[in-house]
Amino acid sequence: MQSLITLGKAAKSAGQKLASLGTEVKNNALLAMADALVANADFILSENEKDLENGRNAGMNESLLDRLALSKDRISSMADGIRQIVALPDPIGEVLHMTKRPNGLKIGKVRVPLGVIAIIYEARPNVTADAAALCLKAGNAVILRGGKEAINSNAAIEKVMLDAAISAGMPNGCMALVKDTTRESANALMRLNDYVDVIIPRGGAGLIRAVVENATVPAIETGTGNCHVYVDKDADLKMAAKIVINAKTSRPSVCNAEEKLLVHKDVADEFLNEILPKLAELGVEIRGGECVRKIYPSATPVTDNDWKTEYLDLIIAVRIVDDLDTAIAHINENGSKHSEAIVTTNYENSQRFLDEVDAAAVYVNASTRFTDGFEFGFGAEIGISTQKMHARGPMGLAELTTIKYIIYGTGQIR
Repeated sequence: MQSLITLGKAAKSAGQKLASLGTEVKNNALLAMADALVANADFILSENEKDLENGRNAGMNESLLDRLALSKDRISSMADGIRQIVALPDPIGEVLHMTKRPNGLKIGKVRVPLGVIAIIYEARPNVTADAAALCLKAGNAVILRGGKEAINSNAAIEKVMLDAAISAGMPNGCMALVKDTTRESANALMRLNDYVDVIIPRGGAGLIRAVVENATVPAIETGTGNCHVYVDKDADLKMAAKIVINAKTSRPSVCNAEEKLLVHKDVADEFLNEILPKLAELGVEIRGGECVRKIYPSATPVTDNDWKTEYLDLIIAVRIVDDLDTAIAHINENGSKHSEAIVTTNYENSQRFLDEVDAAAVYVNASTRFTDGFEFGFGAEIGISTQKMHARGPMGLAELTTIKYIIYGTGQIR
């Protein structure tokens, strides 16, 4: 695909220049990009409305439309995320350690950019701004390939930001959006090894699986969010109710939303009689097994497939468990290694949950909705990595770098 090769060549050239670009130039460019988003909000919203209209005509559900929709507040939040990145230390050039060998060699390890990062993502246009800003601050060029659902929004955001970035001193090719949203363009990008150093998928399970299985470019796997809240027998039930409602209903279309509720048998009657009607009033479909349906007969029968499903919707599957061991085993078998929470006043149980649950983020007495780069103080994020390589959890600036060894000698030979 010639156009993609052209983008790749330009990005490679820009990446070489970005690697040695000073922090002040990068920060000034990011501030210009943030200001440009706000100044051009009306233009961006008019393009976003085209995508929303296309989505409605195609029968897109309300949850996906919410992920697609922009507003002046959301655009302001995107700009604020970029400004928060500006306030963060520049990771490039950080010396991680320096040692002196017996032969007199001084060997250091420093952070350097990855080079050219490609991001393949789906319906959330804010990813265009988040990804570009993080990659540029970390000294990387970025190639963005969003989904067809948001093509007008993504193109508007990219144009506004790129114009501002270049005017502020960034090199041509530092940021590019792939306008071709066909499957062929995604497949070609996954194999653009001559120009792309790392590819990161951000979206649903199908997209992530396609990239991990088909990319020849090294991939950092971001994960789906089949997140659990476990209400322990020693939980403060009022606290638990607030956490469950927030984790499930505050924004059900995102990956850090709660999808499953596990409740200890000793508090199941009291807690489920309270929480399930409240969830139902908020529009949540309740799914559960026989024990759950005895307490709440309106629940839909749960299936085996439910336990591993990320709904991204106002749906929750509920299970009553015998003990903490059962809860941990259920999560480790069915969870997506994203975010898991326990509500308990029992210190020993909280520590066991932290130690034994296999996930990128594990909470005690807090909503899973906090698994987010902005909330963790990283600024915007590329995604939530659920793998176990160098990047795990919210991927901020440090996760978009690699290392280089630098060696100082005084004439040593081997």
